[in-house]
Amino acid sequence: MKDKFALKNYIVVFINNLSRKNYSNKSVNSYISDLYLMYVYFKKDLIYLNEDDVRDYIKHVSNNEKDSSVKRKISCLKTFYKIMIKEKLISEDPMKKIIAPKVGKSLPKFVYYNELLEIIDEANKGKDGIRNRLIIELLYATGVRVSELVNIKVNDIDFDNRKIVVLGKGNKERVVYFGDYAYDILKKYIRGYEIKDYLFINNKGKVMSDRSVRYIIDNIMNKLSINTHVTPHVLRHSFATDMLNNGCDIRIVQELLGHTSLKATEIYTHVTNERVKEVYYNCFPRRGENE
Repeated sequence: MKDKFALKNYIVVFINNLSRKNYSNKSVNSYISDLYLMYVYFKKDLIYLNEDDVRDYIKHVSNNEKDSSVKRKISCLKTFYKIMIKEKLISEDPMKKIIAPKVGKSLPKFVYYNELLEIIDEANKGKDGIRNRLIIELLYATGVRVSELVNIKVNDIDFDNRKIVVLGKGNKERVVYFGDYAYDILKKYIRGYEIKDYLFINNKGKVMSDRSVRYIIDNIMNKLSINTHVTPHVLRHSFATDMLNNGCDIRIVQELLGHTSLKATEIYTHVTNERVKEVYYNCFPRRGENE
């Protein structure tokens, strides 16, 4: 019982630190789940583990899970022990020499513009159509993360200059922009819902959660025949892909997305390159006799 109580205390410290760094609820819940599974495996307080213990656990999960899952667990543990060191709850970091496996990155999914128009048209239906359409419009127009979207307040919006100040990862503020379509529906929404503080509220008048936004988008997509599994992040990918396809400088896209590293943005150039290749082979007349 003592170990369970201790683990609970450390998790509280862990969560508080992640919250200050603006981690999404999804990431926090995944990390907590990973820590619990490790606790179950060792049946002892995690602060007493050494490097050999950690390597033993990673070997165990490597034999049973995908590289991407192993990488996430290693990331979780590295974050956990860094926080424990920072809070002076341990003196040695057992993850110091642990290296995560390299995982090949899959290209981000996105929707084509004609598909986006279908989604917007469907979102616009029903009693909450204005709100639901605004969710789609802003996710696509600004490229914000869903956690950033639900934290937008009316005071963050500069209507004259069509821009919004959002709070991103690591509590870093950045400015994103929106066009006329988003502007028009935004004005109509604020007037109709009498919004005063947080922009997106649920039917009970409370701040909307990340999960609620995903649920709304799932409901919209269930009524359409679009093959792509569309999520808030897919709309973010679509924003970045379309910006690059239309000639936007990659460093501007990096700034708008809130990426600290250009490397994170460069994956979208692979998407646009794949699109160029696809169009080329569809249009070039001398593809070969069997084409």
